[in-house]
Amino acid sequence: MIRVILVGILLLLSLAFFLQNQEQEVTLRYFFGLMDASTPVYQPIMAGFGVGLLVAGMLLFPPWIRGRIELRRKTKALQDAEVDLERLRQSFEKVSGRMSSSTTKAGSQGDQDE
Repeated sequence: MIRVILVGILLLLSLAFFLQNQEQEVTLRYFFGLMDASTPVYQPIMAGFGVGLLVAGMLLFPPWIRGRIELRRKTKALQDAEVDLERLRQSFEKVSGRMSSSTTKAGSQGDQDE
């Protein structure tokens, strides 16, 4: 939640900066003297901001996908383990039910013999 608030504040501040600097011109000189261009100052700053967001997104996307795949794999393993646990509990109940019924039958037969 704090991240969302901070990003919102950053976007509002950058928007205010862009709106206040619409009239100021800057001259861009590209590498090797290929071209000179005069443009409002907010355009190169906004372009740099956009490129930074794009690069950050490209760098964070693969680990996010990897984490989602790992989460899905572990969730599937957990579900399989829960199914195995339930199956083992049921088989244990069957075995313990047979043992308790056979011990009660043996106990009642022993009472009848006497």
